[in-house]
Amino acid sequence: MGAGQVVLLLLAAMAAGWVDAVVGGGGLLQLPVLLLAGLTPVQALATNKSAAIFGTGSAAITYASKTKLDRAVAVPAAALAVAFAGLGAASAALLDADVLKPLVMVVLLGVGAFVTLRPGFGRLPHPQLRTPARVVTGVAVAGVGIAYYDGIVGPGTGTFLLIAFTSILGMDFVQASATAKVVNTGTNLGALVVFAAQGHVVWALGLAMAACNIAGAQIGARMALNRGAGFVRVVLLCVVAALVAKLGYDQFLAR
Repeated sequence: MGAGQVVLLLLAAMAAGWVDAVVGGGGLLQLPVLLLAGLTPVQALATNKSAAIFGTGSAAITYASKTKLDRAVAVPAAALAVAFAGLGAASAALLDADVLKPLVMVVLLGVGAFVTLRPGFGRLPHPQLRTPARVVTGVAVAGVGIAYYDGIVGPGTGTFLLIAFTSILGMDFVQASATAKVVNTGTNLGALVVFAAQGHVVWALGLAMAACNIAGAQIGARMALNRGAGFVRVVLLCVVAALVAKLGYDQFLAR
């Protein structure tokens, strides 16, 4: 691996940390450059997790120190996420991820249209939506469904968590992003444990990228906290568009 590739990987890791800290979706940046560097798909996914867990973890700490986390949601969802992301990673070889991609694209297009047509969505909290039944639903959706998806496919996990917490529990975008970082750390941990046990992680590269991922995550978390929900909404729409484009390319053109 040449010096130019290493620099590209480190820059991508920093940018990915920034995106992940704001709305999620940093894998869109890290995974392609890992593949371009010559890693196999499973090595790229595994090494991406080894870097991303540090970035999301550091962002979660920053958010927790500056804004109110919904711990009744974040803690049980993160605990479930470790188990179900690990289960997803373990079963990734048994399932065809391409089957899920069209469904994910449809969901993302719906999310993009919804957020675009409702400019006030996520700008202010709606605590009246936080009923006991919705808390259970939010924990299950995040800690089971989205976590399992992260283990199998991965891209957009943080974005899906953000949307789930906003729409199900009435959080504003900033609180939802903060809570999502805690759960996303759990999904990264669960998948990483499985990938590491299988010997797929390129540790030297992953840890070097982790340092840059942390730097980007710290910048992103502070920008989201300082600029508020409107800023997060704009970044969210950009990431949703990029996710749809990437999944569409993988599904229909990269064959």
